[in-house]
Amino acid sequence: MKFLLVFDFDHTIIDENSDTWIVKCAPERKLPNGLRNSYQPGHWTEYMGRVFVYLGDNGVKEDEMRRTMTTIPFTAGMIDLLGFIGKNKELFDCIIVSDSNTVFIDWILKAADFHEVFDEVFTNPASFSSTGYLTVQNFHAHHCAKCPKNLCKRKVLKEFLDKQLERGVSYTQIVYIGDGGNDLCPVMFLKKNDIAMPRQGYTLEKKISQVAQDLSPVQCSVLVWSSATDIMSYLKLLIKK
Repeated sequence: MKFLLVFDFDHTIIDENSDTWIVKCAPERKLPNGLRNSYQPGHWTEYMGRVFVYLGDNGVKEDEMRRTMTTIPFTAGMIDLLGFIGKNKELFDCIIVSDSNTVFIDWILKAADFHEVFDEVFTNPASFSSTGYLTVQNFHAHHCAKCPKNLCKRKVLKEFLDKQLERGVSYTQIVYIGDGGNDLCPVMFLKKNDIAMPRQGYTLEKKISQVAQDLSPVQCSVLVWSSATDIMSYLKLLIKK
């Protein structure tokens, strides 16, 4: 009996958006209008690439970025929840599927000593160039019309489950914890026995309600959370069964 926990990162594990938090490193803690307005829907990763060039051009170094990123607060109750999962790793496999990047997630998890709670992190690959600039690439290519160009979370989840099956691992239940519009696609992939946990008041909760009205509701159960304590209560019930 093993459960798979799938976490989004921004506004789910942490209580902010890591990509917009980095702007605190910019001169006067803001971006020029031209750069801010250059974002095109579905092309966030390219936009962040331009933000990182701007920070590099303004002399923002890796150390300063790391210091800034590790001040992001975790969502209420999340530290306790991740501690609980860490103590029960024989029951839970745990992955992150996020539109952030490897550098930010790595810094934040390591600073709080949570990197060992997660078996794998699927996010946009990032690294520092020889000139000290942070660069970011799209996670993969896909053909899903519903998702941003760089990441279809359903594809990531499906490929992970297929790989696990090849290793002889199957899950009693998948618990998907997220908040954003790009979490709807993987939630629609979940089966009757699985559970989607959208964060209260965020886009995913609203989108799940919308598809229910469009007569193509999600197959899985839905349990809304406002603090990670709600998630922990559910997981405690699961392992008592």
